[in-house]
Amino acid sequence: MNELAEMILAVADWLTLYVTMWALAGVGIFLTVVTRGVQFRHFWHMCKTVVVSREGAKGGISSFQAFTISLAARVGVGNVFGVAAALLVGGPGAVFWMWVVAAVGMATSFVESTLAQIFKVRDEDGTFRGGPAYYMWKGVGSRVYGAVFAVTTVITCAFVITSVQSNAIAGTLIAAMPSTSAWVVAALLFAFAGPIILGGIRSVARVTEWMAPIMATIYLGMALAICLLNISALPHLFAEIFRSAFTGAALGGGTAGGVLAAIINGTKRGLFSNEAGQGTAPNAAATATVSHPVKQGFIQSLGVFVDTILVCTATAFVILLAGPAVWNGEGVNPGNLTTLAITAHLGQWVQIPMALMIFVLAFSSIIAAYVYSEVNMSFVTSAAWGRWAVRILSVFSTCLGAIVTLDVAWNAVDIAMAVMTVTNLTALVILHKWVVGALKDYESQIKRGISDPRFVAKDSQFLPRPLQSEIW
Repeated sequence: MNELAEMILAVADWLTLYVTMWALAGVGIFLTVVTRGVQFRHFWHMCKTVVVSREGAKGGISSFQAFTISLAARVGVGNVFGVAAALLVGGPGAVFWMWVVAAVGMATSFVESTLAQIFKVRDEDGTFRGGPAYYMWKGVGSRVYGAVFAVTTVITCAFVITSVQSNAIAGTLIAAMPSTSAWVVAALLFAFAGPIILGGIRSVARVTEWMAPIMATIYLGMALAICLLNISALPHLFAEIFRSAFTGAALGGGTAGGVLAAIINGTKRGLFSNEAGQGTAPNAAATATVSHPVKQGFIQSLGVFVDTILVCTATAFVILLAGPAVWNGEGVNPGNLTTLAITAHLGQWVQIPMALMIFVLAFSSIIAAYVYSEVNMSFVTSAAWGRWAVRILSVFSTCLGAIVTLDVAWNAVDIAMAVMTVTNLTALVILHKWVVGALKDYESQIKRGISDPRFVAKDSQFLPRPLQSEIW
């Protein structure tokens, strides 16, 4: 089994380094160009759109709830463990490249989420369903293409992601409280996740609506407090980040692979933390009830900013401000570096609160992953058994992940994500004119003084061809 895990890891690393990472970056740059830098031109409008996104749901899932579902998935243990790994290998310069990638990823997220809205369908329960599988089917015109993405996503989200996130929870809680049993953690996860997941997507939306913002706010508040305590060191910290981005200096003064290591690790962390282009967030984006597809595109694009520019940067600053005494300590690894850094700043008392924080971060990713899997199962089959099968599998894998070693599953995540990402990015390039058209429609209405643009697909002069939709 160890040999299998190592072989899968080698394949996953190759795909990440030579395929997925460059595809994400390249398509992100392309989409930034064709949308004329939508993430920069409309950034403040994105912020204003989020402020009023609780309104207009008409009994469905609000734009804000859809945003928080995807935010719950984005802001997870990768923001804690992944950033630590990027810094240990790539040094402070990785933070700079993380910022660059986030800026590009905002355009990708805008495009995929807008497409999810344009090609969404109404489900039997009155809510909306959509995402890559649906725009591959209705936009590209291939149901088989959509089915490949849907099946891959169901397996990845309902089993792999849920199990590895619960595995991270168990490892963290047991490390913080050694007397805790893995079975106790599994029972705890069942008690929390079971009712929410079995309650369906509306149940998840109600939970993430308050949990995701509170979770992110508490974490950012803690990081802000640490930055204020070390405010005199911040100018030097920024200088070190920019210097290391082009020299490759790693933590502790070494080179750790030079500039290339800083670029690769910063790029990899930025791309895989914010999920832009992977095709997961559009599944949540499509569930929202909005008056114009571009509105949800704006909101989901801002989610990339929150995840990478705010939360990942907060983690990086906390670690960098802790100093070499923490970075070079005995037994330091990506799994404990962030907690050790926060402990160095605030004291030993934060170990258990940090364990609980990681619990919430991973738990939020679990319930969001379930949403993604159910949306894609509804593409495979509309039968009730399909959605219940996904719910039961999600709960089962969540409990299983807490009590067994999942090296194979952990290493298989990047391979599954590579398949999802490449198929999704291909669709984004093929369908980008739909988003450009929808954006022009939205902007033309704003220029005419319409404060709340409405999307009407019939006879639209901006769309590349007529849109067959009962919704728009």
